[in-house]
Amino acid sequence: MFGVKRVTIAQHERGLKFRNRSFKTILEPGVYGIFDPLKRTEVQVYDLTVPEFEHARVDFLVRDARATMERYFTIVELGDREVGVVYKNGRVAGLLAPGKRQLYWRGPIEVRVEKYDIAKEFELPKELAKVLVRAKQPLAAQVADAVTAAEVPDTSVGLLIVDGQFVKVLEPGLHAFWKFQRALKIELVDRRVQAMEVAGQEILTRDKVSLRVNLTALWQVLDVVKARAALTNFVEFVYKELQFALREAVGARTLDELLGDKGVLDREIGDTVRAKVQEHGLIVRSVGVKDVILPGEMKTILNQVVEAEKIAQANLIKRREETAATRSLLNTARLMDENPTLLRLKELETLEKVTEKIDKLTVFGGLDGVLKDVVRIKVPSA
Repeated sequence: MFGVKRVTIAQHERGLKFRNRSFKTILEPGVYGIFDPLKRTEVQVYDLTVPEFEHARVDFLVRDARATMERYFTIVELGDREVGVVYKNGRVAGLLAPGKRQLYWRGPIEVRVEKYDIAKEFELPKELAKVLVRAKQPLAAQVADAVTAAEVPDTSVGLLIVDGQFVKVLEPGLHAFWKFQRALKIELVDRRVQAMEVAGQEILTRDKVSLRVNLTALWQVLDVVKARAALTNFVEFVYKELQFALREAVGARTLDELLGDKGVLDREIGDTVRAKVQEHGLIVRSVGVKDVILPGEMKTILNQVVEAEKIAQANLIKRREETAATRSLLNTARLMDENPTLLRLKELETLEKVTEKIDKLTVFGGLDGVLKDVVRIKVPSA
């Protein structure tokens, strides 16, 4: 028919009817014949499988036709300090920023929006945080704009900083926070014992010998809050204190004292540094001097000194042994001089050793010849 517009609304669709650019009603599924010879009527068709309703004049529609809007839409209106989590058919599907107004079609997709008051508590519940932080696109893009998250390992603690102020310590685990209307930062601090190397320190001893010292220390953060409040950089602070204590301890000793007992140096440095770092929430577990490196010419001199000392020790031992041997011979001679029988036994012992090296021995006069003729001994007169 002339002047009649035919409009078909499918089962999964709805239509917004406007006449003279003003909203009139919402058309449900069906076929409509609209008499419009002057083309002043417009029908905007929407697919309900896309539940979000976007319209340039949505604020006017809600204000002027609210009863109709509430019949066909779920109207979500958030305050300036509220965040919305959108669930579609029971699953998290999106996020709404504070102050947002969003309309969802009532249709095949069940839409529910859960509101969170971020003025009172801006940390996300644990279960919701797990879902959002591990979400895939396109939800992941919304989460990146709305949430700050950090996973604190079991070897560390986290420090939550909000708008430049420390708020609380975060224990190991996943933590997520709404970052609307605030600046959030999470700092991780390792609580394990850490090793630090203070290497290649050029230092003068008390007797003006230049040497290089390498130091190793084991340290740990005990009170995270106190340490952060007092120090800008934990590692740099501990390193400087070790460096200063090492220079002070080495500079107060001569080279001989340093080489004689390194343990004293370890204990002095450890006690000095431990007292300074403990007041800032840190602790030094142990300190050890690894290497004392001397210049080339000083090594040569020390080697010569050590060599001379060893030669002197060897000569002294040799003289002691010679003296002891001479004294033993003198004592033996005295015993033999005082006891002829002992002298005769010594002679026979010597004879036995001689006969071991003789191939053939002829004896005359029997045993007496052996005792008197083979080796004649002049017995001293009484």
